[in-house]
Amino acid sequence: MPTPEFDMREEDPFEASARRHRSPGPTRSMISDDDVTSGLDALEQAQARRRRRVDPLSVLAPLGALAIVVLAWQVLVWAHVKPAWVLPPVTDIARALWTSLTSGKALDAIWVSLRRGAVGFALSLVLGTTLGLVVGRARLARRAFRPLLAAMQSLPSVAWVPFAVMMFYLSDTTMYAVILLSAVPSIAMGLIGGLDQVPPLFERAGRALGASRTQLVRHVLLPAAMPTYLGGIKQGWAFAWRSLMAAELIVQSPKLGFGLGSMLNQGQANSDMPAVMAAIVLVLVVGLAVEVLLFGPIERRMLHRRGLAPS
Repeated sequence: MPTPEFDMREEDPFEASARRHRSPGPTRSMISDDDVTSGLDALEQAQARRRRRVDPLSVLAPLGALAIVVLAWQVLVWAHVKPAWVLPPVTDIARALWTSLTSGKALDAIWVSLRRGAVGFALSLVLGTTLGLVVGRARLARRAFRPLLAAMQSLPSVAWVPFAVMMFYLSDTTMYAVILLSAVPSIAMGLIGGLDQVPPLFERAGRALGASRTQLVRHVLLPAAMPTYLGGIKQGWAFAWRSLMAAELIVQSPKLGFGLGSMLNQGQANSDMPAVMAAIVLVLVVGLAVEVLLFGPIERRMLHRRGLAPS
């Protein structure tokens, strides 16, 4: 009877390990595309519900700060820090504000100032953007004009009022000149700073895709520089509004109409502190309204498109 032969060779441990890895393991449950889609839809719906939910703190915090300021003012009134005609009670200020609104005087002043501010700022935006592109893209123009723009940006806007009055006399052109000289440097410097932060790879990629110079500026450079550029635009509006108030406060003429600055000047001339404070409140409200209703949505949309904030 033949004896069976056994292979007594020892198995290589590396081959045994490889065979174990090649052997099929337990079947794992796979996630289907429908599951992924439904999960993403649920996440988007949850984010939409969170966006629709109003944060009470965002409303209560500013109201609380306003209440603190009003209370502090009234405490100073009660302490008789100043005479009543210098530091009037909050009720007198509220009464003066209500009287100016109901009589139509405040609304007319708001319209005159807001119209001037809007026209002047629109012109400043066009000139500031054009100047920023030229200085930001041309090396010689950058060396020549960037220090001048920085110096003009630091100059107090009220300093331009005497120059504008002597140059253009008592006319609306004087107001627009003050706005332009105050806002254009800020807008231009904001765009220049934004262009400086654009990675060179973006421009090379645009040129490689065949973009013309105009297309490169419109579709590549301006969108990439938008965060800093928008900051310059907001600062330009702040400078434009402040310079307009200074010009209306200083320059008085029936031909110029009656703006918020004229309302301030009239209150000062009559030693009417409630009227002065009412005009200051109106100036603050208009500036805040422009910030919240115009620049706020633009900034949120820009941040959302960059994935930095919810829409």
